[in-house]
Amino acid sequence: MSRTVSSWILGSARNSFVFQRRGRLYSICVPNRHKIKWKLIFPRTLLYPAGTCSLDNTFFLRKAFRHTSTEEEEFSFQLSPSQINDILRAGELSHKILDSSCKSASFVLKFESNQLASNTPIEDRRSAATCLQTRGMMFGVFDGHAGSACAQAVSERLLHYIAVSLMSRQTLEEMELAVECMKPVTPILQLHKHPNDVEYREMSSQYFESLRVYWQHLLDLDIEPGFSLEEAMISAFKRLDSDISLEVQAPQENELVRNTALQVAFSGATACVAHIDGVHLHVANAGDCRAILGVCEEDGTWSTLPLTRDHNAYDESEIRRLRREHPRSEEKTLFVNDRLLGILMPSRAFGDVQLKWSKELQHSVIENSCDVEALNIYQYVPPNYHTPPYLTAEPEVTYHKLRGKDKFLVIASDGLWEMLSNEKVVNLVAGHLTELRVQKPQLAFEKPVNLGYMHNLLLQRKNRGITSLDQNIATHLIRHAVGNNEYGEVDQEKLAAMLTLPEDLARMYRDDITITVVYFNSEAIENYYRDN
Repeated sequence: MSRTVSSWILGSARNSFVFQRRGRLYSICVPNRHKIKWKLIFPRTLLYPAGTCSLDNTFFLRKAFRHTSTEEEEFSFQLSPSQINDILRAGELSHKILDSSCKSASFVLKFESNQLASNTPIEDRRSAATCLQTRGMMFGVFDGHAGSACAQAVSERLLHYIAVSLMSRQTLEEMELAVECMKPVTPILQLHKHPNDVEYREMSSQYFESLRVYWQHLLDLDIEPGFSLEEAMISAFKRLDSDISLEVQAPQENELVRNTALQVAFSGATACVAHIDGVHLHVANAGDCRAILGVCEEDGTWSTLPLTRDHNAYDESEIRRLRREHPRSEEKTLFVNDRLLGILMPSRAFGDVQLKWSKELQHSVIENSCDVEALNIYQYVPPNYHTPPYLTAEPEVTYHKLRGKDKFLVIASDGLWEMLSNEKVVNLVAGHLTELRVQKPQLAFEKPVNLGYMHNLLLQRKNRGITSLDQNIATHLIRHAVGNNEYGEVDQEKLAAMLTLPEDLARMYRDDITITVVYFNSEAIENYYRDN
């Protein structure tokens, strides 16, 4: 990035027109993928009062190199290569599936994940877990807005709700008996976490009690043989969102628990969760996170298979759904400036009770709560708010039966997809696979020679000369998302500039990015079809 471009970034920030209204910042001109858009910037809210929890060291590391304001006199975009790597790799997480004898896990070789913050603190969250009482593995990415509180809560809770939804009646009865007898409950999930992941420890009792009420409800339903996987994921999403809404309305003597429940309900989060059980892949999506498959065709070329669609104003089916749910008189006001009621980009999300509750309920909860202004929570009723709810957390579930040519799954928040296309992401992962020889490279010509075969040889030749800086594929994707130039190559000066953008400017040029890449065991998949 040249000095001219760097100077333009600073100048545009210092001259931009921003005004504040009731705890929210409204900025008129926000450059985003070469478009000028109106942007509602919600306030950043502090998740934990001082002394209750330390934030992820990831954020402290990045802060050491990052400016806090465009008003600083001494301003530099310079970072050394090692500093760039420290920032990009701080949130890395990887896990190999070691127990190949476990049928439910053997179809997944490993997963790699990473995050890069734009907001301070980051509003994205991620989860990964192996199911202990049922079969399979789950991976989730959660994109928060108006703070990180809702994304934090959903990342801690949603996979447990899905796991409980899949349990047999006998297992649920055993869990309920253990609680009644004050005995330990058998673990539901084995979580795969980053060492610095934070938790709502003060909420653990509340969250467990809500989960218990849910499994009691499932026992009362007496459904045999139980939910299908699609039904279980839909039920879990909807029930958790309902619990988030109910918990903030319930009387609570503990001030910390009450304030956290308020922050969770009045912020929001989109969610994308994948459940993998053998060759059976289900993806539940609510919002604008995205999941895609990387497919290696028979001729050696790579293709992309989208497993989700973005729930927003650009999706015609979402527009039709909302029009069906509201009177014809509201057709022209449902989406304003490509946002739901002119406020929210995604049309499905957890939390965001301002777009779900009646005006009266919002007023009642806020009036009966203490220190809501200190939490940056205000009653805000948008124009043309007549027939709530306008927002839902009900997911769209996609099923796909894995094939030998399905090599990997990418789940990411919209911060990645705003910068890179589906096809570019698949090609980057495929090139990385070739380079690191995760798939055995072919070193000699084979006959007949086809286009895909030649393409792979060229990739190998190119990669021998340019060794990747990153072992973690999610880091590799983030490096390209933030640092790519118009030729699709990483520009080190641009990358340094984007990583050192001050907090009051970074969000104008990039969003939080969270990525999880899951690699499939092609041999196990092919053996499944051969044996069956």
